[in-house]
Amino acid sequence: MIDRKKLSDALKKALEDKGKKKFIQSVELIINVRGIDFAKSENRLNLDIQLPKGKGGKELKVAVIAEEAIANEAKKAGADLIIPPAQLPAWSTKEKLVELADNYMLLAQPNLMGQVAKSLGQYLGPRGKLPRPLVGNVTPLIASAKKSIRIVSRGKYLPVAQAFVGTEAMSEEDLLENIDTVYEAVKTKVSEPSIKSAYVKLTMGRPVRVL
Repeated sequence: MIDRKKLSDALKKALEDKGKKKFIQSVELIINVRGIDFAKSENRLNLDIQLPKGKGGKELKVAVIAEEAIANEAKKAGADLIIPPAQLPAWSTKEKLVELADNYMLLAQPNLMGQVAKSLGQYLGPRGKLPRPLVGNVTPLIASAKKSIRIVSRGKYLPVAQAFVGTEAMSEEDLLENIDTVYEAVKTKVSEPSIKSAYVKLTMGRPVRVL
């Protein structure tokens, strides 16, 4: 776990230097990694992490790719977009794929994963945006997805994990808890000796070193 005083001091400094903006800025955690070849698939980061204190009003929408029975459950559980399998080809245009990648956490009925990969995988796969299988009780899965972030490593020469951890409108304690959760998840994957440094920053602010 990151030293709580160092993290608190860094977060305070980042928030103090935020300046006056006409929008609520995101708070980000940046972790620099050493000694790991992310070009090897087994080393890559592909983590879905539920933020314990939520996203400060910046929840991603949830899109569910499913047949009628599960689609109806998902809609009742709060899914923002339902895509029946017959509509997958219509979502394979560049404009639609960008919309999905930028605005939605994707979940899919397990037996449709092959169809999803065929229609959407070429664009979404390299961006770490392929849907997760929708397995088990639909309602808590969708609730969890709305509070989750995904961290995906980009390759050998970009040994950095950068994650949204909240907004400047959230309390310091809530931000600290979210940051701890994300840091621990990355540390578990890469091991603590492989973490070179960590920073916090606001959208338009300068990074402030934590460790």
